[in-house]
Amino acid sequence: MGKSQNLYIKAKKIIPGGTQLLSKRPEMFLPDLWPSYYKAARGVEVWDLDERKYYDMGIMGIGTCVLGYANEQINKAVKSSIDNGSMSTLNAPEEVSLAEKLIQLHPWSDKVRFARTGGEAVSIAIRIARAHANKSKVAFCGYHGWHDWYLSANLNDKNGLSNQLLPGLSPVGIPKELKNTSFPFNYGDYDQFDQIISDESDELGVVIMEVQRYKNLDLDFLNHVREVTSKRNIVLIFDEISSGFRVNIGGIHLLHGITPDMAIFGKALGNGFSISAIIGNNRVMSAAQSSFISSSYWTERTGYVAALETLNFYEKFHVIQRISELGRYIRKGLKEIFTELDLEISAEGGLDSVVSIDIKEENPSVIKTFFIQEMLERGFLASTLIYVSFAHSEEIIDLYIHHCREVFGVVAENKKNLETLLKSDVCHTGFYRLN
Repeated sequence: MGKSQNLYIKAKKIIPGGTQLLSKRPEMFLPDLWPSYYKAARGVEVWDLDERKYYDMGIMGIGTCVLGYANEQINKAVKSSIDNGSMSTLNAPEEVSLAEKLIQLHPWSDKVRFARTGGEAVSIAIRIARAHANKSKVAFCGYHGWHDWYLSANLNDKNGLSNQLLPGLSPVGIPKELKNTSFPFNYGDYDQFDQIISDESDELGVVIMEVQRYKNLDLDFLNHVREVTSKRNIVLIFDEISSGFRVNIGGIHLLHGITPDMAIFGKALGNGFSISAIIGNNRVMSAAQSSFISSSYWTERTGYVAALETLNFYEKFHVIQRISELGRYIRKGLKEIFTELDLEISAEGGLDSVVSIDIKEENPSVIKTFFIQEMLERGFLASTLIYVSFAHSEEIIDLYIHHCREVFGVVAENKKNLETLLKSDVCHTGFYRLN
């Protein structure tokens, strides 16, 4: 127990849920022992409150810091903008420049709105799409945030969202009147999607989905969704908050010739600074004129400046190519380990620069917890998900793979009694209420 762990004990008493983001809860990693707070972060190195240094081979700020923590070029631009005033009675001109840049990258789009977070951006997009369609029901595939429209799916079925990303999400606090307004479908499930469209055809005006996350891209399914939504005049939104700017400078959909009516970006767009964007064609985005969508801090300057500088960095240093190569390099090393040790664990599928470790052995949560525990002791923030960063290097990855081989070797030898080697409770796998 150190300063970080002790501070989290205090936090749980005064902050409901312990943290502001479920994905950063220590219980999602190593309950009681995870270093919850950081003093500094640079590149892929993180120092906790006891000044212990770790290499981040995990979620890298939940996928936000593609260029690495405290990137010098981005920080320099942002610091300059702060010195010139990050907020004013007038608007920051960089928001116009960023809108122009996003439209240039996505020639099918005509207009852009901005927010600070992914959840905000999704809700704005849903509002605009509903306003255009004049219909309230939404079909969705994937994880789209914490707002009422999304969690209302669990009013229809308490496990409605379990297959999307996070199990255990409760609709408590969601107006019961929203029941039967949002309907989840699974990626690649034609029958389920078509049934929703058929059953709710009179009132369903919006389909929102992630283009790709941890599974391989299903181009035929995406084309089918586009064909059906076009035929029925349903607004199609691609949520690229997690996938955007990781396979392409812009959305993945650009690589495959599938054009949505709207697309949403965040996370990697600002390299750790708060910025999200909603782009769309004139036909749909014009509806934003008739709906009240407004917030003070959507006009704050630093996010726009960070995004513009991040895009410049992408283009100058071929970031996409680099993080994709590093992702494949990690996968190769992990695959060799799992094959050598005859473990039913894989790291296949999904985006090249987002490595997901899929544990198919018995007691996967125990294995995951033990892996996190042992890698932490070896100086790594590690889990079953790696958001690859431009700041990673082959040397750091080689060191990571070396220690992974040691840890998974212990797993292979102790499958039946692995839980006895844990120094912490088993990690959580979804949403739990904290006492």
